[in-house]
Amino acid sequence: MSLRIVFMGTPAFAVPTLAEIVGAGHEVVAAYAQPPRAAGRGMADRKAPVQAFAEAAGIPVLTPVNFKADADRATFAAHAADAAVVVAYGLLLPSAVLEAPRLGCFNLHPSKLPRWRGAAPIQRPIMAGDTETAVMVMRMEQGLDTGPVCLGEQVPIGADATSGEMHDALAQLGASLMVRALAALERGSLDCTPQSSDGVTYAKKIDKAEARIDFGKVAHEVHNLIRGLSPFPGAWFEAGPDGKRERIKVLRSAIADGSGAPGTVLDDQLTVACSTGAVRLIELQRAGKKPMPAAEVLRGFPLPHGTRL
Repeated sequence: MSLRIVFMGTPAFAVPTLAEIVGAGHEVVAAYAQPPRAAGRGMADRKAPVQAFAEAAGIPVLTPVNFKADADRATFAAHAADAAVVVAYGLLLPSAVLEAPRLGCFNLHPSKLPRWRGAAPIQRPIMAGDTETAVMVMRMEQGLDTGPVCLGEQVPIGADATSGEMHDALAQLGASLMVRALAALERGSLDCTPQSSDGVTYAKKIDKAEARIDFGKVAHEVHNLIRGLSPFPGAWFEAGPDGKRERIKVLRSAIADGSGAPGTVLDDQLTVACSTGAVRLIELQRAGKKPMPAAEVLRGFPLPHGTRL
């Protein structure tokens, strides 16, 4: 037995789930992804990871801009799906789409719902200093990540874990979780529990202005910002002589001992003072260059003791 599935997802985070569904023997009758976007130096249209994977697997792909057109809604209904699986698709689905699959639409969300509903559920827990997150399968309804939770797995967040590391771990765990949920759905034994009305928080989209490091904050807040925005978009500071200051991303840091005026480099290991405590900048990326250990960056871009960032 297998279910007739429509898969809806766009970024790399969604690909493991699609791969697991195919591997489990379900019939994926169509995959939906955001339309190709201009990217790279040549700004040529680039297919989303889900579209590229689905086409390679022989799955028909559709990329509507939205579902406002009656024709797009009719096409979706014509798939006659048992269920739709939605993973970071990037569009709010209208009721006509949510109600079309026979058994419903199911979303994979990487947070401990109802905490961190919304657009940046991997980054926000790290930026807030949470020590635990989760990945959950939710039966979708009209609200933003408000549907009842069917399955979930809690995941610790290490003190130095980056959003990139958590992204990969949650993507793999979530893929397995979704296949388990579909198996229970097929058996008629998938139970979904309404979310609590307490503890609701929203993971708003990352604003570019948030990425600039403010060393006037306490060390733990600076460290959490750096790891929460690593590798993308990357927390950054500016350094260099006036008129030639350069933006440098920080991809990895650690809490360190030291004190001084916030933003002051305290030693030759790139320990930087914060309002309370200090952080050591471990991995950096200059514009147009690859990520490098701080020691390598400092050989070509000196930031001696006493430099103010």
